[in-house]
Amino acid sequence: MSRVLWTVWVLGAVTNLSKEEAPDQASSLSCDPTGICDGRSRSLSSIPAGLTAAVRSLDLSNNEIASISDNDLRGCVNLKALKLASNGITTIEEESFVSLQSLEHLDLSYNLLSNLSSFWFRPLSSLKFLNLLGNLYKSLGETPLFSQLTNLRILKVGNIYHFTELQEKDFAGLTFLEELEIDASNLQRYEPKSLKSIQNISHLALRMKQPVLLLEIFVDLSSSLKHLELRDTHLNTFRFSEASISETNTLIKKWTFRNVKVTDGSFSEIVKLLNYISGVSEVEFEDCTLDGLGDFDISSEDKIKSIGGIEILTVRRLYIPYFYSFYDMSSIYSLTVEVKRITVESSKVFLVPCSLSQHLKSLEYLDLSDNLMLEEYLRNSACEHAWPLLQTLILRQNRLKSLEKTGETLLTLKNLTNLDISKNNYVSMPETCQWPEKLKYLNLSNTRIHSVTPCIPWTLEILDISNNNLDSFSLILPQLKELYISENKLKTLPDASFLPMLRVMRISRNIISTFSKEQLESFHTLEALDAGGNHFLCSCEFLSFTQEQRALVQILIDWPENYWCDSPFSVRGRRVRDAHLPASECHRAALVSAVGSVLLLLLLLTGVLCHRCHGLWYLKMMWAWLQAKRKPRKAPPRDLCYDAFVSYSEHDAYWVENVMVQELEHFDPPFRLCLHKRDFIPGKWIIDNIIDSIEKSHKTIFVLSENFVKSEWCKYELDFSHFRLFDENNDAAILILLEPIEKKAIPQRFCKLRKIMNTKTYLEWPTDETQQEGFWLNLRTAVKS
Repeated sequence: MSRVLWTVWVLGAVTNLSKEEAPDQASSLSCDPTGICDGRSRSLSSIPAGLTAAVRSLDLSNNEIASISDNDLRGCVNLKALKLASNGITTIEEESFVSLQSLEHLDLSYNLLSNLSSFWFRPLSSLKFLNLLGNLYKSLGETPLFSQLTNLRILKVGNIYHFTELQEKDFAGLTFLEELEIDASNLQRYEPKSLKSIQNISHLALRMKQPVLLLEIFVDLSSSLKHLELRDTHLNTFRFSEASISETNTLIKKWTFRNVKVTDGSFSEIVKLLNYISGVSEVEFEDCTLDGLGDFDISSEDKIKSIGGIEILTVRRLYIPYFYSFYDMSSIYSLTVEVKRITVESSKVFLVPCSLSQHLKSLEYLDLSDNLMLEEYLRNSACEHAWPLLQTLILRQNRLKSLEKTGETLLTLKNLTNLDISKNNYVSMPETCQWPEKLKYLNLSNTRIHSVTPCIPWTLEILDISNNNLDSFSLILPQLKELYISENKLKTLPDASFLPMLRVMRISRNIISTFSKEQLESFHTLEALDAGGNHFLCSCEFLSFTQEQRALVQILIDWPENYWCDSPFSVRGRRVRDAHLPASECHRAALVSAVGSVLLLLLLLTGVLCHRCHGLWYLKMMWAWLQAKRKPRKAPPRDLCYDAFVSYSEHDAYWVENVMVQELEHFDPPFRLCLHKRDFIPGKWIIDNIIDSIEKSHKTIFVLSENFVKSEWCKYELDFSHFRLFDENNDAAILILLEPIEKKAIPQRFCKLRKIMNTKTYLEWPTDETQQEGFWLNLRTAVKS
């Protein structure tokens, strides 16, 4: 509850802050709900008004603030970080920071402060970081500035032009600093013991152009400093004097020379200094210039002592103007006997002489990254008895081109276990290679290879072939524990049976579309899998597997952030964890079965209904009717061949053929009747015969009886006549009731017959002979009409 109230209060306070600011600055300060306010590079001329206790961090760097008054920050009682760098501040009133007891980070660098006041820092008991670099002050004042800052851990003071002296009282009260940076580029005066008051300094970065006062400073720091970094110094005139150093046992473990210029002579002096003192185990040169030919004057005594205890030597981006006239450096070979780790990066090294390699008897780690090494020169460097204890060799980003030659050249390194030859231009890989027998780690990333072969040693435990052009991986590596194969073109996971000991596999950013539970379970020892950044086909099986297997989350690295669906289109761009497909896709088999069952039931039901309701008959009739519809609706008079077509049941044939035909065809004038037995064309489809006969007849006579309604062909003939009757709206049909028929005996499909019998007059055959003459008269009249 209290947390919710606090959040509400912060939001309210920040909102009020934005409302209370001056109109011209209201939009220049943006604060988030946690109280972090950003006002960088907003052309502010003063600290915004109305700052409250809600502000936790305030960054006003790169503005035009010239002064800070006592009231500007009065309300910021909870402020933790205040950044005012690069503003042009000239004055700070004494009580400007009086309410900032919680402040931990203060940056006043690169302003125009010519005087520093101890009153500013007295209230800042919680301060851990203070940056005063790049101002205009000449010294740190007449009274100790930092005596109240008991929690201070990082301090940066000085400037490149104006800061000229360090005094004994400057750092009074400071007992421990993690980092101290002093820009003393123009230092002219150093009072002894000025830095000695600090009892423990982890890292001192000292910028000074000339080394005149370097030894005096070194003496004060020898018992309290662990890492000395010298920046931007011209050591051309540096001379070491044993008389200036009384304590040879120092606390300093590491020396760093950054952007330092050295000559042959001054390098020799540095060697003398490092030989004289003890305890230094690491020396580092970064972005340095060696202005000489390697003609070092190292005395026999210095050679014998070696560089007392130095085990780590690092050289990065060393520039040698007269590189091609450089000596072989044989004068310093003896100084390297005890060195265990050497790094020489980006320094245009193309050869390590065999004699130097043989002197590096303690070397365990050698990094020659980003240089000019070729196989031919590497053979000279890795000569017999060279680097006898070497375990790790890094030749990343050189000029190596042949894996076969590289492996053969390194066979002399009997203890080599780790080899990094990444970022070389190998392109292809031979079928077989020779490698040092103890090799366990091999890095072939970024070498443009497009396939892997048994050239890779089977003894490997770690293999990195990332960022190449591989589309498959089928090597048998029985001892491999870690495989890094990201950024290739693989479409599926490697075969687990080839990698029985695999624990870690990184196969991200390939073109893998899916992997299954069975595939992962086949890697019996797998503990971590990074498969993010692939183009996943989010099928129902894949989604079900990845979303429901909780144990999978413990194996997958970067889950779920780097796992996205690429297809199908409906879930493209969604995280695999959040993607869901419709049930119709995920249960397709069940859906097909259900639909099939329903259709089968519908077919069965339709069949039953067709049988009960004569649906098949209707279909047949519909087809015949459609056939009839394509013909002319009514034949022209010249095409009428008959006066009437007679439709009757075979059971009534006697009455039709012997009674009705005799009465009509032998009458004067005679009527011409169409009978199917007599007039249908042989070989012609019976349906076409019926339709043609009806269409070529003036009338259609239906001889109705119980036999008629049971006859299939009579049904066709009646229906075709009905169609004609319905289409043409005439009286083409003549009904003769040969015998009484009950209406319920007439099938439902004879709905038109029922309608005609209800709405039209039909002729009824009389059993009384006296009435039969009238029947024939009426029939002849109906046929003629």
